[in-house]
Amino acid sequence: MNSQYVVAKFGGTSVADFEAMSRCAQIIKDNQNVKVVVVSACAGVTNHLVTLTKQKDALEERLEIVAAVADIQQKIIDEIALDVDLAQGYEQTFSEFKQLAELPALNKQQCDEMLSFGERFSSYLFTQILRNTGIKSERFDVRKVLKTDNQFGKATPDVAATREAAQHHLLPLLESAVQVTQGFIGSDQYNQTTTLGRGGSDYSAALLAEAIEAGSVHIWTDVVGIFSTDPRLCQMAKPIPRLSFDEAAEMATFGAKVLHPATILPASRRGISVFVGSSRDPLAGGTWIERDKSAVPGIRAVTQRKNQILLTLKSPEMLLASGFLARIFTILSNYNISVDLVTTSEISVALTLDNALNASRPELDQDCLDELNEFCHVTVENNLTLVALIGSEIQLKQCELNLMQTLSDFDIRLICHGASKHNLCFLVDQADSDTVVQTIHQKLLEVA
Repeated sequence: MNSQYVVAKFGGTSVADFEAMSRCAQIIKDNQNVKVVVVSACAGVTNHLVTLTKQKDALEERLEIVAAVADIQQKIIDEIALDVDLAQGYEQTFSEFKQLAELPALNKQQCDEMLSFGERFSSYLFTQILRNTGIKSERFDVRKVLKTDNQFGKATPDVAATREAAQHHLLPLLESAVQVTQGFIGSDQYNQTTTLGRGGSDYSAALLAEAIEAGSVHIWTDVVGIFSTDPRLCQMAKPIPRLSFDEAAEMATFGAKVLHPATILPASRRGISVFVGSSRDPLAGGTWIERDKSAVPGIRAVTQRKNQILLTLKSPEMLLASGFLARIFTILSNYNISVDLVTTSEISVALTLDNALNASRPELDQDCLDELNEFCHVTVENNLTLVALIGSEIQLKQCELNLMQTLSDFDIRLICHGASKHNLCFLVDQADSDTVVQTIHQKLLEVA
């Protein structure tokens, strides 16, 4: 393992403008172990690109969006003056972007191509800022090494192929210069651009760290680590200094937006530590995520994930029958749909699905619903929020009295506990969820 190597990832707010990028460059300068830098698109750019994938607007309106994207980048370019190699690459990339935006309709692969431009643009700009800071750096196209299948919009990485490509194409470059590359995107076996899903830059960084056998991944964002809940909701929320891989994975999966849920997978496979800190205040500390589990059992955080779907499937044929669940999950798998929570009764099963805003495709396709309706009655409920209590060795009896009292004023649609000792989850109406989280945090986590 290249245990001294660090892969650093900077999110959209961390590379939002020249000042933000300059702060990040100083972080790299202060840590000579950083060998790979993964950047997101500049803040606001991806939202514009998502709009362009819809292709609902007239050509004139689409070109206005292109101009808005160009303006975000140009404000940074005006401050830095791109070197010849970077200027040529940027201009070629922008020309490709404009040509794609002018097409009257995009297929799924072209949508991924469109969504990739934000990271491709920002990596040119950040490379130049590193050079201006005195750091020898090169821009590296991550599509050369991060290999995926062709499930456009939500591609699955090919870990073995990524490792082989990274060892061949990326690792030999690390001794001579810092490599600045893109998060969120990859390529399939035909070198077509793919995306890992919204927020996939964290995941990209961890996959690259695994591929080059780095010692740690540093995720730089706009908050000082992972908090006990969203600090915008609760003033008493506090950063958590250390989390286990399991705890962090549960928090990320169930709504802690600081970290992409899949980030923990490659890190835990290789025992790569993950640090989450603020690029605005890098000396303020943060959260370290490591293999060792917490020595103190109990609840450590409460999270929420809004815009959830509750899918209830009911059939009398399920009673004392085998194969019903297998049939359901086969159909969901065929549509690349990920299920979070599952509860069953004698003749029905309830599933929760994430319906994230600004996703490049809807989570629940009508074709999938039609297949399910062929053999069972399907009910779809929206406007729900999944609330999760996260910790170590959680047992309901530890929090039962306070939790039941806290929830007695709210309608609970589903409760799920027992599959993991790291979470206790339930669904509530989205209109109530902020209040539910605030109340739970106050009753269970705010200790005098």
